[in-house]
Amino acid sequence: MIDLKYLQNQFEEASIRLRKKGVSDKALEELKQRFESLKAANRAYEDARAEQNRLSKLFGQYKREGRDVSELQQKVNALKEEVNRYQEEARNAEEALMSLAMGIPNFPDASVPVGLDEEDNVEIRRVLEPRTFDFEPREHWELAEINGWIDFERGVKLAKSRFALLKGQGARLQTALINYFLEKNIAKGFEEYAVPFMVNSRMLEGTGQLPKFEEDLFKVCEEDLYLIPTAEVPLTNIYNGEILPAEELPKLMTAFSPCFRREAGSAGRDTRGMIRQHQFAKVEMVAIAHPDKSEEIFELMVENASELLTELGLPHRLVELCTGDLGFSAARTVDLEVWLPGQGKYREISSVSNTRDFQARRAKIRFREGKKNRLVHTLNGSALAVGRTIVAIMENYQRPDGSIEIPEVLKPYM
Repeated sequence: MIDLKYLQNQFEEASIRLRKKGVSDKALEELKQRFESLKAANRAYEDARAEQNRLSKLFGQYKREGRDVSELQQKVNALKEEVNRYQEEARNAEEALMSLAMGIPNFPDASVPVGLDEEDNVEIRRVLEPRTFDFEPREHWELAEINGWIDFERGVKLAKSRFALLKGQGARLQTALINYFLEKNIAKGFEEYAVPFMVNSRMLEGTGQLPKFEEDLFKVCEEDLYLIPTAEVPLTNIYNGEILPAEELPKLMTAFSPCFRREAGSAGRDTRGMIRQHQFAKVEMVAIAHPDKSEEIFELMVENASELLTELGLPHRLVELCTGDLGFSAARTVDLEVWLPGQGKYREISSVSNTRDFQARRAKIRFREGKKNRLVHTLNGSALAVGRTIVAIMENYQRPDGSIEIPEVLKPYM
């Protein structure tokens, strides 16, 4: 959650930053009004409390002096009800402010390019040259049929659209990639975790998926449980509500998990193939960092994802997201986009984000520095999205007959 003290004390400055993230003037005005309502409610409550204390002292004085306290007693009783009413109004005003604030996105870093959407993102650099084919490269769903790696029709039969069934060498390639990614992440200092694939609503509030993005989540019946949209959620929330010793930072974590997303806003997009699925495999990196070190760790995570793609021989580019394309929780994001010759364009395969203290404030993750408790910074990134890596390998390593070469670094895992 954003820093409400900063928003209240520097409202105009904060509003300029939030407008860059797409927050409307209407929402900002409503925030301002709720700040005022809370301020007025707190003032009324404190004034009533002060009067209550004054009358209580006077009541005690009257009793000691043997004076008639019946009239004063009526005033004290009436004021007690008034204090309770003002306290309830202040509580309701605070809840109204917090409810609105939970739907306000993070502030973008000052270095983030200003823009409306993905068209305004800024390319940082390209890594590896795309291969030149002496034949017309096929898209991955054609190659999947030729090689018998992915059965889309039976995936739909087993579940519904946007589910796929991997088999044979396709399934083995997925397992190989998961093991390869985890091994490389561990070598970089990330500790492996095996996380629950379901979490409760409080954890999703901590990382920012709830309440704003509930329509993208799969809820489990009437339980307070949701299938995870990414391992970022359980990994980050391992330390939900905790205070860590400063010397334990950073916490570098990695995990494989299936990810479940309703893709509510993607009707008509990527309806064929494995680019956009309701269930997909991913290896995630998460860092819990000292605020002074988070940018350094951010660069480490970006480079790690890029190195994985480079070792796989997959051409890719690094893109700095503009303010309008940043995710809800992110202060800064670099996307890695892999070249898909079948589509003839780059597609996102990893997204590395620094959320600064936005998630930490929601999840109450702090560290002790001297005698003070401070909010940590949290970071997350894919290393990598497994399904999209399979797609990229199929399209970049295809042969004229439709067969697919396996990248050298994966052969020990196959």
